[in-house]
Amino acid sequence: MMKEMISERLKKVILRELDLDDFDIVESTSADMVPGWDSLNHARVIAAVEDEFGIRFRTLELIALRNVGELQELIDKQNRDRP
Repeated sequence: MMKEMISERLKKVILRELDLDDFDIVESTSADMVPGWDSLNHARVIAAVEDEFGIRFRTLELIALRNVGELQELIDKQNRDRP
């Protein structure tokens, strides 16, 4: 089940990497809805998220992502699975 809320920490990383002062990011937000979130910036966002949360995504996980809510779910799952 998709999370109701996207963490402020994730929002800040996305906004910082896209050089946006503010944008309403919710679970259903997809890259094509956000100004400047193109394929090159997508790679920057993912790398910044991995660095911020100290995690690494598998390529297949990233290919399947449809929105920010699913990205938050991946972050949460990786944090739960840590020893």
